Amino acid sequence: MNHKPRFRTVLGCTLLVLSLGAVATGCGDPDRHPLSGKPYDAADQVTLNAPEGDAKANPDKPLEVVAKGGDGRITDVTVTDKAGHHLAGELAADGARWHSTAPLAAGARYTVKVSTEDDDGAPGSRTLDFETSSVERNLNVKFGPQAGKYGVGQPITAELSAPVKDKEARAVVERGLKVRSSPAAEGAWYWVDDKKLHFRPKEYWPANATVSVTSTLDGIKVGNKLYGGPVKPLKITTGDRIEAVADAGTHHMTVTRNGEVINTIPVTTGKPGFSTRNGTKVILEKQQFVRMRGTSVGIAAGSSEGYDLPVYWATRVTWSGEYVHAAPWSVGSQGSANVSHGCVGMSTDNAEWFFGTVRQGDIVKVVNSGGEDMDPFGNGFGDWNLDWAKWRQGSALTGGTGAGDGTGPVEAARLRPQV
Repeated sequence: MNHKPRFRTVLGCTLLVLSLGAVATGCGDPDRHPLSGKPYDAADQVTLNAPEGDAKANPDKPLEVVAKGGDGRITDVTVTDKAGHHLAGELAADGARWHSTAPLAAGARYTVKVSTEDDDGAPGSRTLDFETSSVERNLNVKFGPQAGKYGVGQPITAELSAPVKDKEARAVVERGLKVRSSPAAEGAWYWVDDKKLHFRPKEYWPANATVSVTSTLDGIKVGNKLYGGPVKPLKITTGDRIEAVADAGTHHMTVTRNGEVINTIPVTTGKPGFSTRNGTKVILEKQQFVRMRGTSVGIAAGSSEGYDLPVYWATRVTWSGEYVHAAPWSVGSQGSANVSHGCVGMSTDNAEWFFGTVRQGDIVKVVNSGGEDMDPFGNGFGDWNLDWAKWRQGSALTGGTGAGDGTGPVEAARLRPQV
């Protein structure tokens, strides 16, 4: 009795195979059989709203793939550009329609691969290419500083060719501007104004790091009729972590490299009425010789405060004229009194040593001065005078408004040196 059920099972399976064969023979199209393994051409089953041939699609309109009639459904849609980037989209639960959920890029070529199945479960596919039209208005971006080696305090800048005011548009811009460092460092963009952004880490850049800045905005819609254009990438490196702290109260500057003191220098800072700005500043440039005149900072020629001096080993920290420089005329006051017109003065030998030790992007911090605080923007790089929570408020991606509250760069305020 145990043999009979087995016999009936085998027989049933045989009949099932024969039955399937009969169905396949009867349908007349073996290529569309579910078990054939070869997808049929679904050209007559789906339609796209993108033109074929030389015609170009409007990048402002979402891409749609629709199943025609009631013969089957769409099972998958993949859309990629020439670089292999995927266009995000959403497929309806019934497989009747797929639409893009991210904007198309302007002036781009896409490949669309559509998978389908008919009412019998047979798989189909269709692949086609199309191009989007280019745009007349591009948002161009220029990164700064120039490629090279900098100190760990050097911010990255991005100057835009057109103003961007809307928060959503600013978020698009920030997502497209990529900053990567090795070793890694947490950082964020800050909107200084409608056309300029600064990027800095939470802390200073790591010492001896490589920082790469790129853009993925090319062809991406930023705002109304405004699309990103091609952007030249930037790569910089950092050196050791050099920090100089000038204490106007003790009249000394302490210089450290990677946290270790390498020099302590007697200095003089700004006297009452000309007090040096407190706060963290970033070295902007170095000049072996500068002619410094009091008239350049509003001091009348011939007055008791007037001056016209040749100055050597000058390291600039603000555009309004603050330097760290050689001041041989005040050596007697260095280390004991503040007698300058705002600069940090030291002996010629010490100034030459400082000049040779630091580079653009290194940190100079002034403490215990009677002067005003260093502006975050507009007079050099005062970015580090904003704490991290405040900095993040200037980004459209990190919970802030993306509005920023800086004064913006003030080119007209680039005054000549002050001693």
